Amino acid sequence: MAIAVSGLSVALREIELSNKPEAMLAISPKGTVPVLLLPNGQVIDQSLDIMLWALALHDPQDWLDQSPEDAKRLIEWNDGDFKYSLDRYKYADRYPEQTPADYRQQGEVFLAALETRLQRTRFLCGDSFSLADAAILPFIRQFAAVDNTWFAGSPYPALQHCLDNFLASNLFAAVMRKYPPWKADDPLVLFGNEAGLVPIK
Repeated sequence: MAIAVSGLSVALREIELSNKPEAMLAISPKGTVPVLLLPNGQVIDQSLDIMLWALALHDPQDWLDQSPEDAKRLIEWNDGDFKYSLDRYKYADRYPEQTPADYRQQGEVFLAALETRLQRTRFLCGDSFSLADAAILPFIRQFAAVDNTWFAGSPYPALQHCLDNFLASNLFAAVMRKYPPWKADDPLVLFGNEAGLVPIK
């Protein structure tokens, strides 16, 4: 999303994680996605770092200017305790130490904090869509998808509304296109250069 909004363009290689190509492993032996190889040989292999790289070069919607310290704390909470609970909620059969409801309840601490924010402002860090929204809402989407019926009836109406708007946005549509897994002899596929994207309102 950050690459699309920045108006930059990158060569896209869709990876099938069950069949990781050698070219990818040569760049990043840990074999996780996303991974970005820059022209100077630098490798960036964390989602947030890729977002920050793109927006540092061009940030036409001022994502980085919306309460940066507040956004940083919120993203750290998302990427830490919340993602820990989310992974166990999604794959509860792998973590039988507690029930899915237990893991969901742990994740709800974060949901409740987001709901409180969204009762006061339209987005997570103010009245404009920002880095925090782009970094966090995809994980809320995953949490909701574990049990959509439960989420629809949960006591988080402002968060539900925020997520619905996000999923209906042209930004979300622009980045959720399907691509076939990359093979070494495939022609170049460019992604990005979506400078005309309308800000989420």
